[in-house]
Amino acid sequence: MTIQKHKGFKRIYLAFINSLQGFNWLIKNEAAFQQELVFIVVLSVISFLLPVSLLMHLLLIVSLLFVLLVEVINTAIEVTIDRISTEHHPLSGLAKDLGSLAVFISLTIAIATWGVVLWQL
Repeated sequence: MTIQKHKGFKRIYLAFINSLQGFNWLIKNEAAFQQELVFIVVLSVISFLLPVSLLMHLLLIVSLLFVLLVEVINTAIEVTIDRISTEHHPLSGLAKDLGSLAVFISLTIAIATWGVVLWQL
């Protein structure tokens, strides 16, 4: 049985719709994403007030978006593990811990990036 895959603009459109559904789910259900999104919006607005080059401004914003990206991936790992089984298993816990570590590392990168840029002002 061959599965028909959409191509061209329709595929892009449907992928965008799926992305919006994922974003809406995160906004409604994931406290960490909600908190990080508020934090990132506030810092993004603040970044426009800083006397930095366009490249540094981009670096500040990208470091924040990176945190959101990793949070999305971490949440995908968590919901997949929960879909497989809600039983406690050492490997399930490890997968979730590693996802959490990835978020921590992304936050560390963002903090270091902002620290270096602000230090130079």
